[in-house]
Amino acid sequence: MYARRRRIYFLLMGGCLFLFVSAWSFVRLLSVEAAVALCVVAMVIPPVAAVIANRRGPDDRWWDDPSGDPKSDEWWDELDGKRRHED
Repeated sequence: MYARRRRIYFLLMGGCLFLFVSAWSFVRLLSVEAAVALCVVAMVIPPVAAVIANRRGPDDRWWDDPSGDPKSDEWWDELDGKRRHED
């Protein structure tokens, strides 16, 4: 899962870089409006890429999910301030 998300992130960021560089390298010679439009599209891509890269997959452990190891779960609960008070 992580490798696929990382690959998609780098493809999106590579596309963003390609759009930005091509907009001001040769598209501006044809149309400044088109170059600005390409830059606006390139501006939207990084936040989308960050959301995709940080999305939780079905196999990923979330920060509050129990791991199944009682000692580890107890340690994390104590660290998070959710210490179980046993009487």
